Amino acid sequence: MRRILTGTVIAVMCAAAALAQKQPKPKSQKEVDAIIAVQNATDAKSRIAAIDNVLTKFADTEFKPMLLIMGAGTYQQIGDNENMIVWAERALEADPKSYQAMIMLGSAYASRTKEFDLDKEEKLGKADGYAHKAIDAIKTAEKPNAQLTDAQWEEAKKDLMAQAHSILGTAALVRKKYDVAITEYKTAVDASTPPDPATLVRLSSAYIDAGKYDDAIPLLEKVMATPDAHAQVKSVAQAQRVRAMQLKAKAAGPAAAKPAPSGPQPEPVK
Repeated sequence: MRRILTGTVIAVMCAAAALAQKQPKPKSQKEVDAIIAVQNATDAKSRIAAIDNVLTKFADTEFKPMLLIMGAGTYQQIGDNENMIVWAERALEADPKSYQAMIMLGSAYASRTKEFDLDKEEKLGKADGYAHKAIDAIKTAEKPNAQLTDAQWEEAKKDLMAQAHSILGTAALVRKKYDVAITEYKTAVDASTPPDPATLVRLSSAYIDAGKYDDAIPLLEKVMATPDAHAQVKSVAQAQRVRAMQLKAKAAGPAAAKPAPSGPQPEPVK
């Protein structure tokens, strides 16, 4: 019974850890019980408390990198970016090859940096650095689970690569390097099957800022027509489409905005 229970816990934790590189093992039944408490947590607060309990009572647990990633992901889900960064950095210390932590950190720094931040380049430099490290780590990452087929693992790696390239696109967009942003976002879109609607919106924003309205509008309409796209993503896509149409009309000038008169026209007065 204990062997079955231990195997179940390991399977659950491996799945929750999102493609961890090593299959860990608990060292005692007490550690198994503590890990089960993490699994059974029903909300963010209790999950963090359960993770803290394992890390405190079992400091040498082989589940440490996984648990730290779970903690970072929990904070990310509830919008607590400060704690998410702290936990993701701890996860990276525990496992320097943790591309999950790299992607979380890169995304946080890229998405939270604004044009006029005094430390803009410092934060964007971190975003770029984490994204490039993630790309390198993913390239050489081994299949985390023997039950995954080679095709499934390749698809998972493509999705991870897409997330890393999206980070680079966001950092470039903040820097107003629109061509670079477009290239990175297109790489992210091409890597994902199907493309992530949120990344399509970001690509469209880069097109709009680059003045390429005819490239942006069809992508935004595609997102708006995607049945399973999140309502908030669709709302942003709709707003961006309005912006693209307005900027396109403005760029065309007043003459293009007025319809041509119909019917015969009088001769000009000489």
